[in-house]
Amino acid sequence: MLLSYGNKGNFCLGKTSENRQLIPDYQNRLVRLTDERLNHILRHPELEKRQTTIVETVSYPEQILFSNTDNSILLNYRFYRNTLFGDKWLCVVVKYLQNDAFIITAYLTDKIKKGEKLWSQM
Repeated sequence: MLLSYGNKGNFCLGKTSENRQLIPDYQNRLVRLTDERLNHILRHPELEKRQTTIVETVSYPEQILFSNTDNSILLNYRFYRNTLFGDKWLCVVVKYLQNDAFIITAYLTDKIKKGEKLWSQM
C-alpha cells in the first residue's frame, strides 16, 4: 500500500506491487508496514480496527523513546480515548536501518515505558 494525503490532510491508502504501506514518520522519513506485519498486529482484538491509528501514531506521535535494548528501534506513542479497553497509549515499534525503516509491532498500554526520550510533542 502507498500512503498519500487527501485534500484535508487525511490519509489515503493505495496498493503498491509489494503489498505494503509507506508511512511518513514525524521527520517525513518513509516507514514500511508490510501486509504480513499489519495482519499480525490486527489479529489482536484490541487493535483489530486500528489501522488508521497505527498510521497516525507513526506520523504524529506524542512521544518517541529509544528502545532499552536496541537504539535502532524507536517506540512511538500516541494517546487514544475509548479503545476497546478504555483510555490507552498506542505504541508502534519501528526499526530504523541506514536505508530502511519498518514497523515491527504495535500494542496498547496503560503507560509509556521508562527510557531515553528522543522526542516529545508534550
